[in-house]
Amino acid sequence: MKNKEIVELGQKYLMNTYGRFPIALVKGEGSRVWDADGKEYIDFVSGLAVTSLGHANPYIAEVLNQQAKEILHSSNLYWIKPQVKLAQKLVENSCFHKVFFANGGAEANEAAIKLARKYSNLNYGPGRYEIITMKKSFHGRTMATLTATGQEKVQIGYEPLLEGFKYVPFNDFPALEEAITEKTCAIMVEPVQGEGGVNPAKKGYLKKLEALCKDKDILLIVDEVQTGMGRTGKLFAYEHYGIEPDIMSLAKALGNGTAISATLATDKVAQSFKPGDHASTFGGNFLACAVGNMVMDLLLEGDLLAQVEEKGEYLKEKLNQLKEDYPIIVEARGMGFLVGVEIKGESVSVVRKALENGLLLSAAGPKVVRFLPALNTDKETLDEAVEIFKRTIKAL
Repeated sequence: MKNKEIVELGQKYLMNTYGRFPIALVKGEGSRVWDADGKEYIDFVSGLAVTSLGHANPYIAEVLNQQAKEILHSSNLYWIKPQVKLAQKLVENSCFHKVFFANGGAEANEAAIKLARKYSNLNYGPGRYEIITMKKSFHGRTMATLTATGQEKVQIGYEPLLEGFKYVPFNDFPALEEAITEKTCAIMVEPVQGEGGVNPAKKGYLKKLEALCKDKDILLIVDEVQTGMGRTGKLFAYEHYGIEPDIMSLAKALGNGTAISATLATDKVAQSFKPGDHASTFGGNFLACAVGNMVMDLLLEGDLLAQVEEKGEYLKEKLNQLKEDYPIIVEARGMGFLVGVEIKGESVSVVRKALENGLLLSAAGPKVVRFLPALNTDKETLDEAVEIFKRTIKAL
């Protein structure tokens, strides 16, 4: 089947929930993908920060193949060795002590919200349940997580929203302080806002936030669904800021394309959950956790994370150099291989034209074009992508 046939079939049978581009990807290798018509692209979407170790990674393919021959699923009525091993690796490489596994980012954030409320309920009673989140944040599409999301556009039509959420401007500490009341149980924040325009937290902001939370026993939740698993050049983005949160959500790159997510918490908070409080049928299954273990091993091997920091700066510098000749570009910003280019035009127009030119990018809001290369992308591919991007904006 060619692109046109797949698109027509999809339009006939699938719900209209995505603004898809008219191509169907059928093959990938490293940082390259091919569509059903045989056209090749450099993939700097990476499945929306998911395939961080590249397409068709041989180590991951081998683990998938081997695990599929043994056992895929048993449910959490029984202990699962790959799940236990993955939890150990996550805990030993973070500031957390316990892990809950699910399947996607929204589920990880749902667990974080439930855990925060349960902790506060047990320690302070039922009146302390409010969670403060940031404007322009994104935390998911379930009822709780879209309510937590500080973007009205994802909430319209789903009222009444869940009670108990407040929004404050990101990086505005006085506004955050003012929003806290005796009802506040947690503050939820992305170290770098991804969908909100690739906005990193300012130096000192998260440190102040952490101190405030500790002083009032308000839980600090970091949503690292997009920033976690090496995307910013550290295993977790909170490490850049020298903080130790109470709860963290992970997903996306944890499975490199296999559906898995995790909610991590400190002992103090995690003990609030008892058997029956929360669950996931598929969460932490053999296949997903086998892949997760390999992802962790590959991320921690050698100097990959240091290279992400170094090459991320290289990419930003190359993109910022284009400002001199192309005033449509405002700035390139971000952290590691989470880079956003703010432009004066419409981001989706740039993304569409780049696709035509053989480069896959994504929009992070109306004015920001997002670059999400695989973490093992080489400089030659970065240079090639920047050249295509230059050609793209030149034609606009």
